[in-house]
This record gives sequence, structure tokens and C-alpha cells, in this order.
Amino acid sequence: MVIELAVLAIVGFASGLAVGCGFVAFLTVLGIIPRLAQLTDTRRYIPGYEWSVVCGAIAGTWLGLRHIQLSLPAIVLVPIGLAAGVFVGMLAAALTEVLNVLPILAKRIGVNEQILILLMAIVIGKVCGSLFHWTFFIHDLKE
Repeated sequence: MVIELAVLAIVGFASGLAVGCGFVAFLTVLGIIPRLAQLTDTRRYIPGYEWSVVCGAIAGTWLGLRHIQLSLPAIVLVPIGLAAGVFVGMLAAALTEVLNVLPILAKRIGVNEQILILLMAIVIGKVCGSLFHWTFFIHDLKE
């Protein structure tokens, strides 16, 4: 029993370390922080951006492992949700910018002239998927 728990702890720690390293490598390859600093002309705040990402990842991991439910008023949840949405949106935008995903996709499926329709389909699909997820997630929390 003790050996099984030790192996489980080692495998869990190694898995978390691998995922964390992959996340940091992903952010580094995409260059989100330097690009953000360049676009906003705030290069002097790069260490603050980096520490924000590190602290956010640690806090998110800790909260995710604890299954903590916070009963916060909507006035507090709105900025938190907005910040999370901005982060995900910037991550997706950085990924598409670095990899030139949309022009390649449009060329491959033959809709070069309808790139705006492709973008709107992606946006509407993301919004509908998010609304669907949050509708059922909140419903599950109430039960």
C-alpha cells in the first residue's frame, strides 16, 4: 500500500511537472508576454507580466485541486470572468498569429474569398459552445 501511494505521488508530480513545463514552453514559443508588451508599449512591466502568469498558473492549479467553491457576488465575478476570457482570447490569437492558421485553413478548404465567413463561424461556434458549457455547468452547481 505504501509503495503504491509513493508511486502514485511520483507519477502525479511528474505529470504535473510535464504539463507545467509544456504550458510555459507553449507561452514562450508563442511569445505572448513580449508581444503584449510590444503592442501596449509597456516593456518595463515584462517582469510583472511574467510573475502574473506564474502566480495565476499556481493559483489556478491549487484551486483546481481543492474543488473550492467561492460564493462571490456578481460584481466580483464579472472582472474575473473578463480577465479569464481575455487570457484565453489572447492565447488563441497568439497561436493563430504565430502559426498563420486561418490563411492556411482557408486555402486548404478552398474558401479564400470567404475568410470573413470562416472567422464568424469560428467566433459564433466559440460563443455558443461557451454559453452551452456555462449553462449546464451552473445548472450542475445548483443541484
